[in-house]
Amino acid sequence: MKVRSFFPLSRITAAALALSLLTGCGDDEDSDEADYDGPLYAAITQSSVDGEAISYVALLRSVDQTEKISLKDAVEIPGRALGSGVRKAGVLFVSHSEEAKVERFKITSKGKLESDGEVSFKGRGIDNIEEYQHQFQFISDTKAYFVDAHTAQIIVWNPTAMSVTSAIPLPGLAIEGALTSFSTMPVRVGTRLIIPIAWRPSADIAVINQAGVVVIDTTNDSVKVVTDNRCGWVRDSVVGPDNQVYLATEAYGSAVNRLKGADKAATPCLIRFNPESGAFDANFYRELSGLTNGTTTGSLVRGPSGTAYLRVLDEQGYTVDPEAHPRLVASAPAWKFWQLNLSTFTATAVNTLPASSGSTFLYEADDNRLLFTEFTNNSSLTHFRELTDQSGRRVFSSDGLIFSFLQLR
Repeated sequence: MKVRSFFPLSRITAAALALSLLTGCGDDEDSDEADYDGPLYAAITQSSVDGEAISYVALLRSVDQTEKISLKDAVEIPGRALGSGVRKAGVLFVSHSEEAKVERFKITSKGKLESDGEVSFKGRGIDNIEEYQHQFQFISDTKAYFVDAHTAQIIVWNPTAMSVTSAIPLPGLAIEGALTSFSTMPVRVGTRLIIPIAWRPSADIAVINQAGVVVIDTTNDSVKVVTDNRCGWVRDSVVGPDNQVYLATEAYGSAVNRLKGADKAATPCLIRFNPESGAFDANFYRELSGLTNGTTTGSLVRGPSGTAYLRVLDEQGYTVDPEAHPRLVASAPAWKFWQLNLSTFTATAVNTLPASSGSTFLYEADDNRLLFTEFTNNSSLTHFRELTDQSGRRVFSSDGLIFSFLQLR
């Protein structure tokens, strides 16, 4: 089965992968003969070999690498694999798209991965596991969620016993004739888990003009779906200094608006959700372009000290082809960073950060380091860059597309 992806997969041959330079784990011939208790990270990269999707789970002893990470000793998994878990817990959970299962890996004393049990979601009607890492949310040692857009349900499972506990339906989630997509960056406010939702037509290049969130009370697993119709493809969220959740149109929705007009995508916007009242704030609305001098703007990611970052399309350095697919524009390395003050709602360009692909994924590493991804070379290469100090410094790179990353210890 071929795994669907919003990004085009370039064909990478097995021979090319084998030629990757050894810079990750296992680059010392004697490394297996001694115990290793230092930092360890997992990066899961997805490529295409002979037209089929294949994933590689690679371990890194440092995120600061000058050469591409090695896939020589990586765990190979057919289809789309996603890694998830609790940061620095020493355990990695890897989902298998083609088998709808999650495999648990523990870390050996040598700093290697060792399979340590699995759980299948097929009994709950799950045929495959796609989308992104953060569809897996870990609440405690014995409770985790998998939020599935295809079947409109939340699978509650036990990551210690590796068993399914229950399933929670999500009524009102599905829209006829549309595909549902969850956020890559859910947020937590107190005991509430808040996951933005977006919809797009299954047979048209457009987005549905509806925003939404799934709100889960993690103390009792109660769930509700809340919607707002002022704009669409609202897949990004951050918690502001006022403890409100701010949500914005993601770069793809902004690209649809830029190329296809308001009939296909409403004006990209910033809206606000109140976790206490469980409702969108009807009195708060900002056009994203109004925050960035009238430029095409989309995506919202967290920044330091009560701020966030917007992504702004640089049409001075990138020419928009009016016939291009909006996904190509959203994925182009042409989106600059602007820092948004969530108290004053003013935005300022951050010139030290390089323009990169608009669909940004954030990952934590070490203490207080925040990394973002950049997809390049026709989406066959992923760079991880430093966001923490606003330098945009490249820290490591890998063949393929990395959609999940976790610090294991």
